[in-house]
Amino acid sequence: MHYKEFPPHPALRPYVACLWASASGGVARDGRPVSHRVLPDNCIDILWQDTGAPAFAVGMMTRAIHVASGQTVRTVAVRFRPGAAGLFLQPALPLHQLADRRTELDLLWGRSDADRLADGLWGGALDEGRRIALIERHLMARLAGLGGAAASPAGALVAAALHAIDGSGGALRIEALADGLGVSRQHLAAQFRARVGLTPKMYARICRFRRATGALAQAAAPDWAGLALDCGYFDQSHLIHDFQEFSGGAPESFLR
Repeated sequence: MHYKEFPPHPALRPYVACLWASASGGVARDGRPVSHRVLPDNCIDILWQDTGAPAFAVGMMTRAIHVASGQTVRTVAVRFRPGAAGLFLQPALPLHQLADRRTELDLLWGRSDADRLADGLWGGALDEGRRIALIERHLMARLAGLGGAAASPAGALVAAALHAIDGSGGALRIEALADGLGVSRQHLAAQFRARVGLTPKMYARICRFRRATGALAQAAAPDWAGLALDCGYFDQSHLIHDFQEFSGGAPESFLR
């Protein structure tokens, strides 16, 4: 499998985590389609593929998905920062409506805009870098069409909540966060869910899970109890529960 990330144009850095390109799929030795697992990462992506199928947005995920293809599929994509995707999709769209779903891009952009970009990406002999640049130009044009985006694309309240949760690695209690921001937990949850795509509690859980998977990648023989505490879990059983929910298996099977 080929996978490469590209840093965004400076004008897009407040909104875009990265752009990426991949080539994956084919047939394994046993004759079955090659598959790969995609884990929740607290991001929304738009993907364009060379299969002829429409481009699509993948909303915030709360569970792993397995992607299988019997032929090699080339993909170019943009990954938005949490809270920023709405600017480039439909600014009034509550992003929780996209959670755990893939939504065809023409439903979010309109068919003419979506088809025009897809034709430009796959209609000629462009290399990866030129495809990425074409996506960036389109995103910057959409941003300019908004008359300039606000400094905090997710809104001041949600931006502050994102900063606090990310800064704590997901260990911050949501009740304490809401109190610190001077709002009720219910109000914070409603605003966060609409502008980010998940509730603050789920977003924080996935932050902790991502910390744990990152730590596992560096550990030859992990101390599970110590790992749980280091990543903000109350105990090892909570770590195991999140791995089962978000990756589909126990931490040991994730390592394998």
